[in-house]
Amino acid sequence: MWTLASIVLAIVVAIALSCAGWPWRAWVIGGIPPLARWAAAGGGGGLAIAVAVWLGVALVAGVPAIRRRVLGAAVMRWLSAHGPRMSDTERIALEAGTVWWDAELFSGAPRWERIVRFAPRALTDPERRFLEGPCTELCRLLDDHAIRAAGDLPDPVWHLIKRERFMGMIIPEEFGGLGFSAIAHSAVITRLASRSTAACVTVMVPNSLGPAELLLRYGTPEQKRFYLPRLAVGDEIPCFALTEPRAGSDAAAIRATGVVCEGIHDGRRVIGMKLTWDKRYVTLAPIATVIGLAFKLVDPDRLLGGGVELGITCALVPVVARGVSIGPRHDPMGMAFHNGPTRGTDVFVPLEQIIGGPAMIGQGWRMVMESLSAGRSLSLPADAVGGAQLATRTISAYASVREQFGVPIGRFEGVQARLGRIAGTLYWMNAVRTVTAGAVDASERPSVISAIAKRWSTEALRRVANDAMDIAGGFGICRGPRNPLAPIYQGVPIGITVEGANILTRSLIVFGQGAIRCHPYVLTELRAAQARDLVAFDRAMASHIGFALRNAARSFVLALGGGALIRPPVQGRAAPVVRELTRLSAGFAVLADAAMATLGGALKRAENLSGRLADALAWMYIASATVNRYVADPADPVDDVLFAWATRDALARARAALRGAIDDLPSRAVAGVLRLCVFPLGARARPPSDRLTAAAARSILDGAATRLRLTCDMFVPGACELGLGRLEHALDLAVAARPHRARLHDAVRSGALPALAGRALLDEAVVRHVLSPEQRALIVEAEAAHDDAIQVDAYSPAAFARHHEPAGELPVELPVERSQRVSPASELPH
Repeated sequence: MWTLASIVLAIVVAIALSCAGWPWRAWVIGGIPPLARWAAAGGGGGLAIAVAVWLGVALVAGVPAIRRRVLGAAVMRWLSAHGPRMSDTERIALEAGTVWWDAELFSGAPRWERIVRFAPRALTDPERRFLEGPCTELCRLLDDHAIRAAGDLPDPVWHLIKRERFMGMIIPEEFGGLGFSAIAHSAVITRLASRSTAACVTVMVPNSLGPAELLLRYGTPEQKRFYLPRLAVGDEIPCFALTEPRAGSDAAAIRATGVVCEGIHDGRRVIGMKLTWDKRYVTLAPIATVIGLAFKLVDPDRLLGGGVELGITCALVPVVARGVSIGPRHDPMGMAFHNGPTRGTDVFVPLEQIIGGPAMIGQGWRMVMESLSAGRSLSLPADAVGGAQLATRTISAYASVREQFGVPIGRFEGVQARLGRIAGTLYWMNAVRTVTAGAVDASERPSVISAIAKRWSTEALRRVANDAMDIAGGFGICRGPRNPLAPIYQGVPIGITVEGANILTRSLIVFGQGAIRCHPYVLTELRAAQARDLVAFDRAMASHIGFALRNAARSFVLALGGGALIRPPVQGRAAPVVRELTRLSAGFAVLADAAMATLGGALKRAENLSGRLADALAWMYIASATVNRYVADPADPVDDVLFAWATRDALARARAALRGAIDDLPSRAVAGVLRLCVFPLGARARPPSDRLTAAAARSILDGAATRLRLTCDMFVPGACELGLGRLEHALDLAVAARPHRARLHDAVRSGALPALAGRALLDEAVVRHVLSPEQRALIVEAEAAHDDAIQVDAYSPAAFARHHEPAGELPVELPVERSQRVSPASELPH
């Protein structure tokens, strides 16, 4: 039995070495010792059978020509029958963007120098001046409560946004824009998000997926010269119309159509398109002057000389064109940014209005997919970080000031459990924001990582907002200018929903796209199978088998040794994190291959399994980005605590996801083998300890420097402003007065002062020289600031009724207002 087992093991080793490029040498090394041992033991007839089987397997696996005919052809037929079916829209999505650190995590053996030594670009002097100048000036003008009550930004805010070219951050200076880097774009959005969702979204959308982004990448020179300068200064307000009542994530279901025909434009008969659409959830649509429209183009009369079905196309449609209408506004959680439907009926525009001109007919879906990384990589993670910094700054001040049972509530263990989670979560959110933006600045368009950054950052904001609201209690649920938390809590579902709903992103996109795009061999295999290229398929398949076996062995050995064999390019606290991530990467690679091999095309429908694999990949990326931040910026020793909390939490979640994915596999035999391979000593997922969480909480209480470092990207209002401004003022005074209050308390306990109440005790303390008059005044001022800061907004019955008075029912469709924001038709490009 032992000899038979040794032969089986030798076969596995030999196959691995063979597929790694050692064909005959592998069989000699792997096969001779066990066969010789069997022969020496008098193997008899069984030996001849073993030798025959051995030679047969050797020929099939070791000789490419034989392997192609016997094994490669059969596997290729199976893949064609049972492998994933890809529609054109799925294929385009797969090919969009680039792979980066996600491919390293899929490899099972990440090259850590790539992420450890990766340095996100620093802000330039002009970018920093803009952030501290116009951006801060805009934040000072914003009153989020008044904006939400009015339903729009005030005119001075609109004027400043246009004058300082906030809508043209991504537009190069040659076209009148600011020409900012991705990290500067992210920094501006982060600061605005900490002040007003309406202002943030108004600035964010023109710099994200929309006409400017598409024009920069695909526009004709004439389109760029006409539109980009106008977009940069807000003379043109853009929107991008994609979603329809029956078409959200399913692009193939788009019903908006364009029919190629002849028509009159600017007094001339030209070939153009009649467009008809019904779109909704379009941000800035109610005030837009130009609509970026996605539609299916058809040419029934073959005026263009090609086929009838021309595919999804994107065009720019002026809202002044005949037949365009914009509907009444949607109300996205009361956040007051402009969002609504737009419709068009038989709207004629020339072919020159296609983004990129007629040459880009049918390329609309590719254009959208390749441009999505801006919103997912930059805008939405920055928006989430801005909200999380505001929540952290607010609730840490509140927990330091608000007292119960004579002590600040931040000292209670239950509150510290939430505060520590808030602090640790924000630490990795900041890391993910900067590293992902840095990748975009490094000319990457990371489609999978951008989806991770968007989904997990917005979900993290949901968790931070929930924790902050739990700590705040009644203070958090009473809306008004004194409460900075309620708008964050209200606005969380917006980030969860837009740019790809989080449920879909987790269950279908991250692993579904990543498994094919980031895997070193799967996409090559699929392309070769589709092209019936047996030679290319066999070569990729052989490499894939060796890759899988190497990762299986690597995962098992690293798990047994706890990653001790790994020599990471970092030291200190980051080294064990890198070792564990390397081990998990190997396990993830094995599990991903097993899931694809056992489920084939059915993996598309196994959304829970795909979601857990996405969780594992996402948390490994989050931990990697956290390592990057910690190694690059170890300025504050307290960061050790937050780094430890963030990485332990991420690693525990990654382990739990891998364990859950193994349990989800339909083949229990395969699951048993994988459990032994990936977790031979058990799947222990150790989250951050209570002691570590409490230390993380203390790092942001009482005005600590770590609190300021964690929230350094946000706007901090003045001491007189209701809400955070008053809380900050109360916190400063409370921290300054705390030693004097402690001395007062000690004097009462020791009998040096009588147990008096209120001001009488303070007066007696001055008389007995326990406190100086200045110290007494400081305590009085701190108490007054405390009482003011913890107040909540209250309304008279009349004011409450006005505040909640319905606006009345709007008509189903509104005509476009010909305002000064709309360019005259005569100015449009011909």
